[in-house]
Amino acid sequence: MMSRIEQLISEIEEYIDSCKFQALSNSKIIVNKEELEELLVELRLRIPDEIKKYQKIISQQDTILGEAQAQADAMLEDAKKQADSMMAQVSEQTTEMINEHEIMQQAYAHADQVVEQASIQAQAIVDAAVNDANNIRQSSIQYTDDMLRSLQTIINHTMEGAKGRFDAFMTSMQSSYDIVSSNRNELSGGIVRQEEQEMQQEPDQEQM
Repeated sequence: MMSRIEQLISEIEEYIDSCKFQALSNSKIIVNKEELEELLVELRLRIPDEIKKYQKIISQQDTILGEAQAQADAMLEDAKKQADSMMAQVSEQTTEMINEHEIMQQAYAHADQVVEQASIQAQAIVDAAVNDANNIRQSSIQYTDDMLRSLQTIINHTMEGAKGRFDAFMTSMQSSYDIVSSNRNELSGGIVRQEEQEMQQEPDQEQM
């Protein structure tokens, strides 16, 4: 689906192609100033909006990464709090339990497991956020490049069309010039022959 900018460019191209040429010219056209200005004004107004839209999309990358990092930090902080709480409970129970060393080892192992799991989940969140941000940025850049390539193609086609029409006009003018030159040469030859005949007739008249 074309954006409004692409539609405006297409409308301007179609409008220019539909305009009539000026008299005795195959390159200059007659345009309705108000209609063309209306299209150009809308195009000028639309371009900043399109640019702002894609800048906003690209700027979301930082927001996504920031939110993911904050979520990861919160998970790590929560895991550390759980581990500290477990260690505090174990410390209180050591006076009542016989196998204090085994309990401490279990508590440490469980705390390390909680922290490790939280770290894995946090890293997964950050990786996913980075991937999403890169995809958004790449998509917006690709769309903008496609739009600019389309505009470049339209301008190139317009230039080629104008050059083709100008070349055809120059060919037509050269043909007309050659015909006029040929006619003048024929006319000049006729004038010379008539003068020669008149010069030959003058001596004959003098003898008479």
